[in-house]
Amino acid sequence: MINITLPDGSVRNYEKGISSMDIALSISEGLARNVLAAKVNGEIWDSNRAIQQDSKVQLLTWNDPEGKSTFWHSSAHLLAEAIESLFPDAKFGIGPAIENGFYYDIDFMGKDFSQENFDAVEKKMLELAKQKNEYKRSEVSKADAISYFTKKGDPYKLELIEGLQDGQITFYQQGNFVDLCRGSHIPNTGFIKAAKILNVAGAYWRGNEKNKMLTRIYAITFPKDKELKDYLTLLEEAKKRDHRRLGKELELFTFSEKVGMGLPLWLPKGAILRERLESFMRQAQVKRGYQQVITPHIGSKELYVTSGHYAKYGADSFQPIRTPDVDEEFLLKPMNCPHHCEIYKFKPRSYKELPLRLAEFGTVYRYEQSGELHGLTRVRGFTQDDAHIFCRPEQVKEEFSRVIDLVLYTFGALGFDDYVAQISLRHQTEREKYIGSEETWERAEQDIIEATAEKNLKTVIAYGEAAFYGPKLDFMIKDALGRKWQLGTIQVDYQLPERFKLEYIGADNQKHQPVMIHRAPFGSLERFVAVLIEHCAGNFPLWLSPEQIAVLPISEKYHDYAEKLFGILQENDIKGFVDQRDEKIGRKIRDAEMKKVPFMLVVGEKEQETNSISVRKKGEGDLGSMEISAFVAYFKDLLKKELN
Repeated sequence: MINITLPDGSVRNYEKGISSMDIALSISEGLARNVLAAKVNGEIWDSNRAIQQDSKVQLLTWNDPEGKSTFWHSSAHLLAEAIESLFPDAKFGIGPAIENGFYYDIDFMGKDFSQENFDAVEKKMLELAKQKNEYKRSEVSKADAISYFTKKGDPYKLELIEGLQDGQITFYQQGNFVDLCRGSHIPNTGFIKAAKILNVAGAYWRGNEKNKMLTRIYAITFPKDKELKDYLTLLEEAKKRDHRRLGKELELFTFSEKVGMGLPLWLPKGAILRERLESFMRQAQVKRGYQQVITPHIGSKELYVTSGHYAKYGADSFQPIRTPDVDEEFLLKPMNCPHHCEIYKFKPRSYKELPLRLAEFGTVYRYEQSGELHGLTRVRGFTQDDAHIFCRPEQVKEEFSRVIDLVLYTFGALGFDDYVAQISLRHQTEREKYIGSEETWERAEQDIIEATAEKNLKTVIAYGEAAFYGPKLDFMIKDALGRKWQLGTIQVDYQLPERFKLEYIGADNQKHQPVMIHRAPFGSLERFVAVLIEHCAGNFPLWLSPEQIAVLPISEKYHDYAEKLFGILQENDIKGFVDQRDEKIGRKIRDAEMKKVPFMLVVGEKEQETNSISVRKKGEGDLGSMEISAFVAYFKDLLKKELN
């Protein structure tokens, strides 16, 4: 007999070799009908795989993220089976699940695959799904795996097998399709009731530009047809909110091939938006004891070798720039933290100076492949609201807690009220990828867990998601369309202070090593703006709107009064414009609403005579007539409510 611990903490006794599906059946048939896979001792397993020892078992359904991921990974195999039946010469790369759906990289061997093929593949997928073929797992030797894919003539699978050893290789088969796969999978294809191919793109094999370009097919599936219909409706709404489209319409940013791919150009209105975000964060930081610093856009390669970033991320950085007259190598700055370590070392530090909080809006550069660039969410040059807190070990939890407060304040001011804090810890077994001692890692992880518990944050633990130098807290927000984004991160780091030999003199007059906390409530400013645009559909909070008011004279006779009024508003730090076009007032109002201007101030004969304005608020309509001073007071009161 073995003991099975369920998520509710209850322990049940079963015979050795029982499967998670059998466990589900022992609880209820209704539950068993919905089980897609199981998490056994933290690892995802097929629901029919035998359990041979005492284990913690979580039954996974469509409502669990891991359940969805397993469903979509299994669907990738179904897509490949459909493709193989329609395109027998196709060769297959990899087909993982992603956040929403899955993709498969396929070599069509010179044949075209386009939107014209979508319907045929979708129909074939559903035809195969109805056969309810079981996903069968089998362990194979490396020799047998090589033999199978050699006969099949699939060079991509053979290349993947090269990096594997005997005992690491498993095949999965459903129907007539066999794939090299670690798993896991849903019980059978019959769970898949709806399928949709979303789009195709090019992708270099294994992400290497020197390799062949494959066709990447993005798709999504659901256990109910209604869920697919709801998802497609959501996609249509997402298109309307796409930050790339709204960024152009609202004249916030643009890109230029001559400047370079992935390097955004901020237009005047976008620059105002950025400046307001930076001003908001600077003011919040000053109140919390941060000091502003500025560091160069480049740094010596040795700086990043010392920090360990070059060994870890060198391939994702722009390659070194070699100086012509001296044997020196520089990198475009891929991160700010090593620079801040050097600022800390500027002079001897005492324990009385700590915590030392250094903040910078620092632009950094990462070499993203062209196929991975996407508007502002994936760029090659981006600005971080970066700060590094140098503190004593006993100050870590309190400082971490204060940063949590800053992140929550930021989210509140920008309308993000649905979020989960992800505690990102080391992988439970694969520890070789992390630097530092077991003792410092355990202490850092415990400080994060305790700080989040004291704040009563809704949290999840994600093993294996820590940075290579320390655990972190990632805030996963849900936008207006229910999509999840990672915004805001806080990391505890015992390693960089050691690598840079940072010290302070303690109360005992001895040298000690500080702890470093990395934090960025916005994260990448570019990505944050992209998410914000899509979250609010371009209807920014009043304090953040680049154009807060539009003064609309009903005819040319009132241009002078409109300009006089606009001057008063500008003196009160209210930003906007005067629409002096020779258009009817109805057209001016419509155009201002299309530009998502919060307030429209209409002026004509009556307003000029009474030294007033007729106020219209976007989304609410006519608010009536106000004296200018009354509107200014009303406006400032709204601002105060948004930021408090």
